[in-house]
Amino acid sequence: MTDRRGRTLIAVTVGALVLVVLGLTLRSRADSAPEVAAATSSASPTADVPPVIVPGRPGESAAVRPAQEVRDASPPRYNSLDVWFVRMMIPHHQQALEMAALAESRAADPRVRAVADRIRAAQEPEIGLMRGWLAARGLPAEVPGHDHGTMRGMQSPEAMRGLAAARGADFDRLFVQMMTAHHQGAVAMATDLLKVGADLTMSEFANSVATEQGVEIDRMHELLAR
Repeated sequence: MTDRRGRTLIAVTVGALVLVVLGLTLRSRADSAPEVAAATSSASPTADVPPVIVPGRPGESAAVRPAQEVRDASPPRYNSLDVWFVRMMIPHHQQALEMAALAESRAADPRVRAVADRIRAAQEPEIGLMRGWLAARGLPAEVPGHDHGTMRGMQSPEAMRGLAAARGADFDRLFVQMMTAHHQGAVAMATDLLKVGADLTMSEFANSVATEQGVEIDRMHELLAR
């Protein structure tokens, strides 16, 4: 009789302990559930993602856009106007280099030679940049049948021959007049591209051309005034 009561008491005690342990386990899981949910939510790639500031074009303010929208956006890398600008600016730069090369042996004013040196130092690498831009996109540099003489600022063959024939002060005067007009044409072309181009590299390049050649125009105006 005593043994039966003892076994009953042990069974009741074990059962109670099992219930206590089970209750503690269920309570622990319930307490940790909000933490797990929060961790899962914070791990989501779209949760609490800050907006992105998108820089504007030169002269335009920046814009704030959702990060997901920026990631999914696929703007064109370039457009036909970018290509046209590059193809026109290469021969435009080449003529400037031809004019600058004449100054070394013909200019009398050292300041004119200094202007010519700066033009060669700037525009030779820029031609390489533009040719590389076209080559990277599998685009030819030439435009068959196009008359480059119609571009703004381009000097006629007759004017180029007149510059080559001039010497001393006459050369200085012609060089400054012709190069000023040439630079003004390049600035106009670059400013136009900033309004319609799609390629970031070309927009930055056009902005550089407009800025640097605008400075050169001011310098040459000072030469003519003295």
